Amino acid sequence: MAPPSRRLLLRNLPKIDALQRLPGVEALCTAHGRERVTETLRILVEELRQELAGEKAGQERMDIWMEQLAESVETRLQEDLHTLLQPAINATGVLVHTNLGRVPLAARAIERMREVAGVYSTLEYDLAKGCRGSRSVHAQRLLSRLFPGGVEAHVVNNNAAAVLLALNTLAEGKEVVVSRGELVEIGGSFRIPDVMRKGQAILREVGSTNRTRLSDYEEAIGPQTALLLKVHTSNYRIVGFTAQVPLPELVRLGKRRGLPVMLDQGSGNLLDLAPRGVKDESPAQSLLAQGADLVTFSGDKLLGGPQAGILAGRSDLIERIRKNPLSRALRVDKITYAALEGTLQAYVTGRAEEEVPVLRMLAETAESLKARARRCSDRVRELSAGRVVAEILPGSSLVGGGAAPLEELPTWLLAVGCRDKSANDLEEALRRRRPPVIARIQDDRLVMDLRTVPIDQEEELAQAAAALGEARATR
Repeated sequence: MAPPSRRLLLRNLPKIDALQRLPGVEALCTAHGRERVTETLRILVEELRQELAGEKAGQERMDIWMEQLAESVETRLQEDLHTLLQPAINATGVLVHTNLGRVPLAARAIERMREVAGVYSTLEYDLAKGCRGSRSVHAQRLLSRLFPGGVEAHVVNNNAAAVLLALNTLAEGKEVVVSRGELVEIGGSFRIPDVMRKGQAILREVGSTNRTRLSDYEEAIGPQTALLLKVHTSNYRIVGFTAQVPLPELVRLGKRRGLPVMLDQGSGNLLDLAPRGVKDESPAQSLLAQGADLVTFSGDKLLGGPQAGILAGRSDLIERIRKNPLSRALRVDKITYAALEGTLQAYVTGRAEEEVPVLRMLAETAESLKARARRCSDRVRELSAGRVVAEILPGSSLVGGGAAPLEELPTWLLAVGCRDKSANDLEEALRRRRPPVIARIQDDRLVMDLRTVPIDQEEELAQAAAALGEARATR
């Protein structure tokens, strides 16, 4: 049992209604609402009760608590409003960084979002007819300018949804033939067989992990076969003694047996990126031109737009997909359509490589990055008065986002260090800033790759790195 003095302290804990009447707290009730303030007071009083009951605090602690009460309540109220989703500086050199929101949007896409965000819009209204319209027309109009004639498109909320919707529409209760070497697992432990199962299609695996022949597909086709599926192994490569069936051969088989051929392209690009060092990532238009009946791909990876899944292909297949009730569950809103339109406009006008940030990053040369890294290192040394050691090193950037896993883009890294601070200390200090700077540790050194840092963020990055000379070690 607690001694009498402590029991008295606990009995004398202030009542909530009395605390509400204190001048500072009463003002907070007006500013933030009485209900929120009351709930915060209850939490703070309970925390004080626990302190007093634990015999680690006494009357002095209670007096200090009362003096600081209004400030404590306001701090808690502000913490409640603090958002976890905030801007960040990506200094990792990973262009399509899923954890950091994939890719930045083009200015044109952001402007289109701004135009429709705060007002009503013609999302599903046909101005010419004066009646309800279809939201699908917004993407179709621009995509039709980019794809071969006769191709139509449909937009859902991501590529996994696009695959799910297509499988459910075209092969519900029937077999889908796919190579064992293409049963990929994407981020978050989602696997193609799992998506297929949820789409209520029956998986028919053919071939082996490293070798699949056309005859394997042909022998697997039976009365229950509805679809031939080819999946781009976007996040891994099988090398060595391998064989996979090229798309044109699978298309010819599909036509001969009266079966549609679907290709899950994954990362999704509308330009040939081989000149930029990204190989084995055929543009969606090329896949359709090779005869694929349906191609699915992401809108927010190498395409450089908002998170979306795009299905493009034969008009009869797209029409069936649109009529599937799942289309409504997986549809996107006006903000996504606006951002996608803005991105596609850059492609249609031939300005994608200048306007779409991820394409600009891909195109930046090692020489340009070396000059930027040197400029930034000089600035760090200047701002830190020599307390931060900064130098530049050759390195590699990664495409990321499940694209081109074997491709590395030559770059120059800014490496920084401080006396008596580990690379982990420095990485955490950068991560705790606002905005946070996300860097990487390589060979026990903190390094930053300016390929993924826009020029207008260079000064902010240099200031953050220079401030490491003042931050205390946290470990």
